[in-house]
Amino acid sequence: MTVTVAVTDPARSLAAAPTRSIFRAALGADFERLHPELQRRFGFSSADGIACVGTGRMDRIARGSRLLVPFLRVGARRNILFPEQGRDIPFTIANYAYRDGFGRETVTFVRTFQFARPRRFDATMVAARGRPGTVLDYLGTHQQLAVDLRLGVTARGGLVISSGAQRVASLVGAPVVPELLTGRAELHEWFDDEAGRFRIRVRVSNPVVGLVLGYQGWFTAEYPRVGAEGIPRHVRPLRECSRM
Repeated sequence: MTVTVAVTDPARSLAAAPTRSIFRAALGADFERLHPELQRRFGFSSADGIACVGTGRMDRIARGSRLLVPFLRVGARRNILFPEQGRDIPFTIANYAYRDGFGRETVTFVRTFQFARPRRFDATMVAARGRPGTVLDYLGTHQQLAVDLRLGVTARGGLVISSGAQRVASLVGAPVVPELLTGRAELHEWFDDEAGRFRIRVRVSNPVVGLVLGYQGWFTAEYPRVGAEGIPRHVRPLRECSRM
């Protein structure tokens, strides 16, 4: 008897599969409950050839204890949080969908806060294999941390994102970060019909010290086409990690 074994390249399989928004996939039927503007903002994939670029202002950016400043400064070197605070800070967010080097459908979240010294908070998100309803959020320029995100929809069509388990993706085995060392994030984004703009509120906290960093404000969005040249290099991480 002859047995034939087919060896499949995971990246090729992913590239050949139908492409859809990772947020639509995670929310399932609940995606249709989002406000139409949020469906547009979170509903595109790499196959659509568009991006979402938001421009606005953060009404307030607040930091927790001053004891956190040294740690936030270290994180800022890799575009993970930052120590600055302020009010009425110009803000941009760049969301581009693309296939990463492992063939995964990926969306960038590059947030820039225009302090006297501009700060970036970078993330790239992919679907979490084996964890339905979850998006995996890689933080920083080198995807050092991998964070599980759970998505939900409010009664008024807003999007709620809550962080779960956190892993050090840059280390072999991607060990889980102890609860006492984590920064738990809660994000609420919704569309203000009266003002014609998106509003966002984010809080990152720790079970020991409380608030780490929080911000709230607004932005408007444009949907530029992505040409044959692909997405801008500066929004992609410097290193990609496959550990989940």
